[in-house]
Amino acid sequence: MKRRIKKVAIIGSGIMGSGIACHFANIGIEVLLLDIVPRELNDLQKKKGLTLESKIVRNSIVNAALTTSLKSKPSPIYDQKFASRITTGNVDDDLNKIADVDWVMEVVVERLDIKQQVFEKVEQYRKPGTLITSNTSGIPIKFMNEGRSEDFQKHFAVTHFFNPPRYLKLFEVVPGPNCKQEVTDFLMMYGEKFLGKTSVLAKDTPAFIGNRIGIFGIMSLFHQVKELGLTIEEVDKLTGPVIGRPKSATFRTVDVVGLDTLVHVANGLYENCPNDEAHELFKLPGFINTMMENKWLGSKTKQGFYKKVVNDGKKEILSLDLNSLEYRSKQKAKFATLELTKTVDKVIDRFKILVKGKDKAGEFYRKNFAAMFAYVQNRIPEISDELYRIDDAMKAGFGWEHGPFEIWDAIGVEKGIELLQSEGFEPAPWITKMLASGNTSFYSVSEGAKNYYAIPDKKQVKVPGQDSFIILDNIRESKTIWSNSGASIQHLGDGVLNVEFQSKMNTLGGEVLAAINKGIDLAETEYDAVILGNQGPNFSVGANLGMVFMMAVEQEYDELNFSVKYFQDTVMRLRYSSCPTIVAPHGYAFGGACEMSLHADKVIAAAETYMGLVEFGVGIIPGGAGSKEMAVRAGEGLLKDDVKLNKLRDYFINVAMAKVATSAYEAYDLGFLKPHKDLVVVNKERQIATAKRHAIQMLEDGYSQPTPKQVKVLGQQALGMFLVGTDSLEKGHYASEHDKKMANKLGYVMAGGDLSEPTIVSEQYLLDLEREAFMSLCTERKTLERIEHMLKTGKPLRN
Repeated sequence: MKRRIKKVAIIGSGIMGSGIACHFANIGIEVLLLDIVPRELNDLQKKKGLTLESKIVRNSIVNAALTTSLKSKPSPIYDQKFASRITTGNVDDDLNKIADVDWVMEVVVERLDIKQQVFEKVEQYRKPGTLITSNTSGIPIKFMNEGRSEDFQKHFAVTHFFNPPRYLKLFEVVPGPNCKQEVTDFLMMYGEKFLGKTSVLAKDTPAFIGNRIGIFGIMSLFHQVKELGLTIEEVDKLTGPVIGRPKSATFRTVDVVGLDTLVHVANGLYENCPNDEAHELFKLPGFINTMMENKWLGSKTKQGFYKKVVNDGKKEILSLDLNSLEYRSKQKAKFATLELTKTVDKVIDRFKILVKGKDKAGEFYRKNFAAMFAYVQNRIPEISDELYRIDDAMKAGFGWEHGPFEIWDAIGVEKGIELLQSEGFEPAPWITKMLASGNTSFYSVSEGAKNYYAIPDKKQVKVPGQDSFIILDNIRESKTIWSNSGASIQHLGDGVLNVEFQSKMNTLGGEVLAAINKGIDLAETEYDAVILGNQGPNFSVGANLGMVFMMAVEQEYDELNFSVKYFQDTVMRLRYSSCPTIVAPHGYAFGGACEMSLHADKVIAAAETYMGLVEFGVGIIPGGAGSKEMAVRAGEGLLKDDVKLNKLRDYFINVAMAKVATSAYEAYDLGFLKPHKDLVVVNKERQIATAKRHAIQMLEDGYSQPTPKQVKVLGQQALGMFLVGTDSLEKGHYASEHDKKMANKLGYVMAGGDLSEPTIVSEQYLLDLEREAFMSLCTERKTLERIEHMLKTGKPLRN
């Protein structure tokens, strides 16, 4: 049977229910979101003279929850207009509507009795064959399943999203004891292909995989922090980006998630895992109990491990001293071991250095990794039969760049065993057998695919599900045909090349531009098409600002002018080369990275792409063909009587305010992506494979080299509008004198200069105006101050 999901019902509209509803709406699915009817009127409803029978009251809980969710930041939805795909209702009046849906998902409170009541009601209306899942984070399926019909049980599983559902990639699928294999297979496929998740098959064990390992890691830290005499700032420094974890690290993450949520899961593990060798670690340390009593739960109660205060009109973040349990000013954390990793760009290469540290940081890492390795080795086969699922869960659910077994491999399996033994642990029998069988690592790469050590087979086996992905880590060694210090070019097969940026934060300096030009050269002669794609945390933060600053400070204006022209020429080659060019942005695609996307034949953007021309934040205008392109796009697609000035003004404001799209769908609204040409993929892992497929299709369809565009500019008609606008903004104190100067220069470029009447010009004419404006701003002291401030602090300066 071919199963298609057109409509889903979500029962329970709390933070998770509304978030899941929004994510289904993100991918174009119709959603019915239901919750309970209120038992009594609130004060506002009484004031309005409403009754409990009125529809507005009966749906008030679900509507309030969804409204709160849609207003939250970061947003749960790609574009606010997608919220129209969600219909709200209540379980008393509207549960019969689930007869029309393809999937019913329960997301009510974590109480077995309430879940059972919901399932009993659902069975009255659910049509046979409809998927029925629970988002529980740990209630055993056998209890939720009890008393349900055979058809219900055959189609019942847990589908556990992590919060927030839009952003966290983990999608744990836990089939019920009688669940059909085709249902499990479908849910795994749907999570990955449609929801853009990492689907992880888990067993029906307490907290499944992600939370079992993740909460162990946090509880282990809670116990270690006092033992090693570390502050919370020190732990957050040691457990953040330096080891490939989110910036919020440990204690800040707990504040965001809520201490009560963590405690709930930890208590559940303590009660339900009596035979776990780390059972006592799930017991709450004294300081956690005190924080719970004091309601210091984190962001939701305005204080947790950190607390925001205002002193003398200045905002300050205080930290909790775990010994005195009093708040104090934040202390800077510094360790000699971390200094040794500053020149090591790849996180995976840092672990060997970290565990050799001679200071408190080295001791922390040895204890921490030993405890984690000891724990995960013993969870096989209890929570998973395959080790890669544990790594997948930690990467997708907790934002780790590398899972525990990948980190163990990076340190070395033998060295990891030494760490275990130094802390009083022993390797699991399966690891001893693995080494005895001649396998010296948990993972290997062969023929462009990642393999894992399969315990029953005693050999490396291909990780399943890779066929729909192109994973650059797996092919870089064998498929690279050209490289320099900032980028490399891989042949993806079928004549399609990929240019991968490899500079710090993927900045676009001379080496990267040289690689792009080389890629186009090769595609125009020996190969067929070129993609700009990488799988770093972000596509690119834009041009190398430090290089621009140095040239401007040294007044090397000829060299700077040459560099800007080289950037413009490279970007224009993406548009006018004789081969298809595709850009595949994800994460940050700022400044020059956005300009490259604007000029490719096609963009295959990840849904989570944050794209914008952000140059105004550092005192310059977009100088890599971005200012020119927004002027060009303002005139495209207009009907005969449309007012071009309106669109031109909107695009001017977007650039002058350095607006950044908060999703690829918002990038359409801002004019950075084009409907019917550019494409959005929800699963970033599929992006390069999708780009390759489209490149081949373009070639098969008979790709021909584009001809240069002629552009109609409005001259003084548009320039007058811009100058009046910037003048009033300065007079109203909304813009500084330098803001006005920058905006006027941008306006001059987008108007096509001071022409007396609308005129047809070439793109090169606009590029020359753009470069001239860019160069003149680089001679301004206030621009240099802004660039320097950004380089030092990472924050814009208003001067």
